[in-house]
Amino acid sequence: MADLFDSQPNDTAQIAEVDLSQPLAARMRPTQLEDYAGQNHLFEPGKPLFEAITRGKLHSMIFWGPSGTGKTTLARLIAKNSDCYFIAISAVLGSVKDIRLAVEQAKLKRQMGQQTLLFVDEVHRFNKSQQDAFLPYVEDGTFIFVGATTENPSFEVNNALLSRARVYVLNALNQSALTKILQRALTDSDAGLGKLNLSMSDEAQSLLLDIADGDARRLLNLLEMAVSLLELSSKSSNIIDRTIIEQLLGESIRRFDKGGEAFYDQISALHKSVRGSNPDAALYWFCRMLDGGCDPLYIARRVVRMASEDIGNADPRGLQLAINAWDVQTRLGSPEGELAIAQAIVYLAVAAKSNAVYSAFKAAMADIKGEPSYPVPLHLRNAPTQLMKSLEYGAEYRYDHNESNGFAAGQQYFPDDKAPVDYYQPVERGMEKQIAEKLQYLRTLNQKESI
Repeated sequence: MADLFDSQPNDTAQIAEVDLSQPLAARMRPTQLEDYAGQNHLFEPGKPLFEAITRGKLHSMIFWGPSGTGKTTLARLIAKNSDCYFIAISAVLGSVKDIRLAVEQAKLKRQMGQQTLLFVDEVHRFNKSQQDAFLPYVEDGTFIFVGATTENPSFEVNNALLSRARVYVLNALNQSALTKILQRALTDSDAGLGKLNLSMSDEAQSLLLDIADGDARRLLNLLEMAVSLLELSSKSSNIIDRTIIEQLLGESIRRFDKGGEAFYDQISALHKSVRGSNPDAALYWFCRMLDGGCDPLYIARRVVRMASEDIGNADPRGLQLAINAWDVQTRLGSPEGELAIAQAIVYLAVAAKSNAVYSAFKAAMADIKGEPSYPVPLHLRNAPTQLMKSLEYGAEYRYDHNESNGFAAGQQYFPDDKAPVDYYQPVERGMEKQIAEKLQYLRTLNQKESI
């Protein structure tokens, strides 16, 4: 069951051994915390995870992040740094029986005076009963539970288990972290490629980092394949150049990066074409990205953003159409989903435009971050208990449905110590033109009430 159940005593000598038959990504897994790349936001002094590791006060936790961001590696390093016995279960292949076996091992280690860290990869793949099986042992300290997931734990992990674990978000690795990993792989003579005396051109490195897209495992797998291509080529050089990377990635990737265009330049061009009401250019960039191998779901998510940021309430149907297109792509895949995304893109491009909600949101957030936490006015507070009623919670609140026009003219909703701010400024286009007229009418009623 070695592929399912990976139990490993936390012995430094064992961890240091390198199996050169393993893929490069496996060989280059860091064995010391100082070699761990990325996730700096988790390892600053004062941060909960940093303090838990350095002080030896571990707690159950869930690592949430994209593939190749170091979730498994981090769990192993925490176990090693804390002298914990490490057990790993894959939720893809695991069952309740495997959980019971892990519990037995953890109890035995506990009797021997050693704490166990149980790592569950892809924890969201376990069903409710399987997830519930961990609860009593998390609560009684049989093991420290560490789960890893690429899915939002709020939706995929049971509330009972989620309430007993702290969630840490791991971000896609940035260029600096990927560069550190790449250079270490090229220079490490024990586990990496250092004995080959390889080097890489700046162009090749830049392209490889872009295609890795924040995924360290993908980066190292591609590097290993590039080395194989170099060895098979007729070149006598030990330099991995752009030609080798292009051969590795294929024609579609060359088109996607033709002329050195960055991935985000193309999504920017698509977004700006929609904002500029040019459906033809928007379709062009959409098809360029698809042809280059871009995941349609990524584009679908960005189209939803466009609908809120640039169309907004000028045409609220745009957001619904964008969400529908995303749903079609998720349910049916290609090519049906791609056509639905194209439909949404064209609709958004020709729709009335407004960034009024986007601007209002940013302005309100700026105020919140720069002002005190004003208390909620008494008349807006709820009063479900007699004590709250005696404190006059909600006493002077006017119920709008009982007022003329269904509107309590003159009633204030901002904090008492903050002057009202007109964050939302509807434009004179599309449905927002009607919204603007409605708001002006209501403001007129407010002004009459204050006279």
